[in-house]
Amino acid sequence: MSAYALTDSWTMTRRELAHWARQPVQVVVSLVFPVMLLLMFGYLIGGGRAVEGDYVDYLVPGMLALTMAFGLEGTMVAVTQDLNKGVIDRFRSMPMADGAVLVGRSAADMLQSAIALAVLVVVGLGLGWRPQAGPGQFLGAVGLLLLFRFAMLWVGIYLALVAGRPEMVQAVQILVWPVGFLSNALATPAAMPDWLGAVVQWNPMSQTATAVRELFGGPGGESGHVWAAVGWPLGLLVVFFPLAVRRFRGLGG
Repeated sequence: MSAYALTDSWTMTRRELAHWARQPVQVVVSLVFPVMLLLMFGYLIGGGRAVEGDYVDYLVPGMLALTMAFGLEGTMVAVTQDLNKGVIDRFRSMPMADGAVLVGRSAADMLQSAIALAVLVVVGLGLGWRPQAGPGQFLGAVGLLLLFRFAMLWVGIYLALVAGRPEMVQAVQILVWPVGFLSNALATPAAMPDWLGAVVQWNPMSQTATAVRELFGGPGGESGHVWAAVGWPLGLLVVFFPLAVRRFRGLGG
């Protein structure tokens, strides 16, 4: 990437970060909501039926993966709002590197996701979660989570460019929640009917959650899932990254 493109991308990233100062409530809610889910399942709903070991050690890695998936909604809302306010059209009319807007969006979202991960890790440690992992394994687990988020981010950007309106995001939210909960993030497939457990095992988020549990050394981890946790996000990126770029270039065309 040329220095010109990097400068434009950094400008767009700073623009997105500046929104945090003007919309602090939205930022706080995005950080607090997954913490509330973690506390709710850990203390109120949890129980870990069929989970071998401490349920908190099973739950925390699953919640980390679930949070990476739910970030898709915030991405979609931000992109559709810029579309409807004409912001993206104004940027496209300026002498700016092609794609700098999308790069800035993705960079800001990844930063927020990293902060959300850090907050959840601290809360998980407060609940008694103790990952049995060395520094390399811990960083590898974080890397898998951020890779999954990066893939979901570009899925969200593409769907937002297709939807075009903030109200259409609600239709996608209806799909995100079942996909998120139809996984092993909160419960083990061993506690589910056989047919449902098979569906859950094929969920890309389940692959990430299982691989992360393996790297953290907690219950629910199974060897051999790291490659699947890498392959699924890369596959999604191969499909949705070019679709998003092509859709962006075709706006107003």
